[in-house]
Amino acid sequence: MPKNSKTLKRETDDDEVTESFKDLLSNEDNCEDSFNKSSLMAGDVPQNKERDVEEGSEEEEEEEERPAWSSKLQYILAQVGFSVGLGNVWRFPYLCQKNGGGAYLVPYLILLVLIGIPLFFLELAVGQRIRRGSIGVWNYISPRLGGIGFASCLVCFFVALYYNVIIGWSLFYFSQSFQQPLPWHECPLVKNKTNTYVEPECEKSSATTYYWYRVALDISESISESGGLNWRMTLCLLAAWTMVCLAMMKGIQSSGKVMYFSSLFPYVVLICFLARAFLLKGSIDGIIHMFTPKLEIMLEPKVWREAATQVFFALGLGFGGVIAFSSYNKRDNNCHFDAVLVSFINFFTSVLATLVVFAVLGFKANIMNAKCVEMNTKKIIDFLGKEINPSLIPHHINFSNVSPEDYQQMTNIIRGVMENDYPRLGLDSCDIKEELNKAVQGTGLAFIAFTEAMTHFPASPFWSVMFFLMLVNLGLGSMFGTIQGILTPIVDTFKIQKEYLTVGCCVLAFCIGLIFVQRSGNYFVAMFDDYSATLPLLIVVLLENIAVAWVYGTDKFFEDLKDMLGFTPYRYYYYMWKFVTPVLLLGLLATSIIQLGLSPPSYSAWNQQLAQEQSLSYPPWGLAVCISLVVTAILPVPVVFILRCLNIIDENTGGLSTVSYKKGRIIKDTACRAREEDEDDTSLLNAKTPSEAPSPMPANYRKHSGPASGADVTLNGSCSTGYVMPNITDIPESDL
Repeated sequence: MPKNSKTLKRETDDDEVTESFKDLLSNEDNCEDSFNKSSLMAGDVPQNKERDVEEGSEEEEEEEERPAWSSKLQYILAQVGFSVGLGNVWRFPYLCQKNGGGAYLVPYLILLVLIGIPLFFLELAVGQRIRRGSIGVWNYISPRLGGIGFASCLVCFFVALYYNVIIGWSLFYFSQSFQQPLPWHECPLVKNKTNTYVEPECEKSSATTYYWYRVALDISESISESGGLNWRMTLCLLAAWTMVCLAMMKGIQSSGKVMYFSSLFPYVVLICFLARAFLLKGSIDGIIHMFTPKLEIMLEPKVWREAATQVFFALGLGFGGVIAFSSYNKRDNNCHFDAVLVSFINFFTSVLATLVVFAVLGFKANIMNAKCVEMNTKKIIDFLGKEINPSLIPHHINFSNVSPEDYQQMTNIIRGVMENDYPRLGLDSCDIKEELNKAVQGTGLAFIAFTEAMTHFPASPFWSVMFFLMLVNLGLGSMFGTIQGILTPIVDTFKIQKEYLTVGCCVLAFCIGLIFVQRSGNYFVAMFDDYSATLPLLIVVLLENIAVAWVYGTDKFFEDLKDMLGFTPYRYYYYMWKFVTPVLLLGLLATSIIQLGLSPPSYSAWNQQLAQEQSLSYPPWGLAVCISLVVTAILPVPVVFILRCLNIIDENTGGLSTVSYKKGRIIKDTACRAREEDEDDTSLLNAKTPSEAPSPMPANYRKHSGPASGADVTLNGSCSTGYVMPNITDIPESDL
């Protein structure tokens, strides 16, 4: 395998992996030193030409330092923290439960290899290669597709608006967990002049359900009834945005240090929960239920579509956070190793969280089943001698302590004898499998089912504190990546001071986010979750794939990767990027649109009288908001494309499409000069066709083998990006 003489040489693949693990645990050099060690060095360039380039560029170009990760471990933790979020805890277990238990892991793993890892590697590579945020990266790849970066920023902003509200909810529950017993342990009592009784709404549902809807959210009965601000949730939202603002104020220098805690703490909590859950009665029933495969479900197309969607969102593709984080890497970092490592860490985290959830739900199902047996045994005792003949009851059964097995034996005998009259008795089956089959996801899992299970834990306040602190950290890790996907492109493009931009972005988001802390705020969270990200992100990632594989060129991109990594990636990625992933993404996009068309927009509203959720259709203005969320998020793509095609925005201006390096610093581009009319927009070199053109290299760079065909090192005649330009005569120093 040919290797670039200026990049790190790896003798075997094993050496490459070993070196990556060593690099993972070692501190990186600072930005200045890391680039001195990389391939971007000026030592091999003839001194007279080096002097010409430097003298010409120093007068016109301004240098600015780009932050860098202090260690490889910090970078990996940042990517893991961004990709591993709340969805791993409350979405993946639900899909596993719904789609065949352990059998669901098979389509998930297949689609992770076919879609997840290739696209994750693609985003890491373009971010590390171009060292810009999403706006700069896609304007660099193809100016006409520069709207992809703006669309990505908009989606990040929409998601950040409601995602931080969930962190606020977790903060509220965290603050209420320092009580014994927990406030959602039992239903509240209502007192009047004559007697005391249990709150009817709570009695019809459950203590945790009542606490979530009536105490925490104080929810209204429809999205049209705003009900005013919930002041407790408003304070929690303010606290959440304050934490995000303080952590992001100094960029990766501040957020990177927070990652050591926010990324690692959830694993400590999950392992502690798993160890504790295994000691609880019924937890093994939950684990067995999870891993019992229902192979026939695997043949359903819906299972594969949901698995593909989960893979897509689990890795944070399209948000811009992956590109932003990788843009702070040194240029010769092995991003292929990072892509595989982070993808499988994400997968195993989902499996670990699913084990914990099913173990705890198994314990909860065992308790609910015991209560069911107790209540129905009392019914049987009342029916003895009246509806039920006492001789039907087996002699070994002791009514003071009836086990689930004894109850099943009694009901089977009674059902066999009283076949026609059995439904009239109103006896429940009390089957633990039915309890485990009650699929719960999202807030219903975290704030209702899981909290109910924890009330039965010994030392329940401690476990409640740990659980909600884990949710806060999972949310913050994802929020850091989401906000970075907004800040990095804007700072790189418009040169705004990061501190002011961070504060302004957080203040604006908090003000808009007040709609989510109204009494109807939960309905707006569901609306944004359903419509602001799903379709726009699918379109964004599909266009990213097309931009790299077909507009820029897969062959050219492979040359770039070879220059950057020091080895040629597996040919597998060539076919994935060029053929497989675009087709799969198109299919996923089509099925998502069809699903939206077949199921009209609706939301689940809480009915206070019935004490249960009911599905309601959005009012006309709600439908308009749903449509506007999708259209607004994707609108920058066609707008930028049209403006570029009509030359309203010059493709060669703005300093977005090119970048050069000098001793570990990014050199700000100057205005582009006149370009030949027949030049290919996607070509980085004038003298070769796209398939032949080597990857773009900085001005002060030359391979040991020397220039081909007498090529001289000089500034690009079209745009002062400092690329090696073959077959161009020397330009006088004064012209530079």
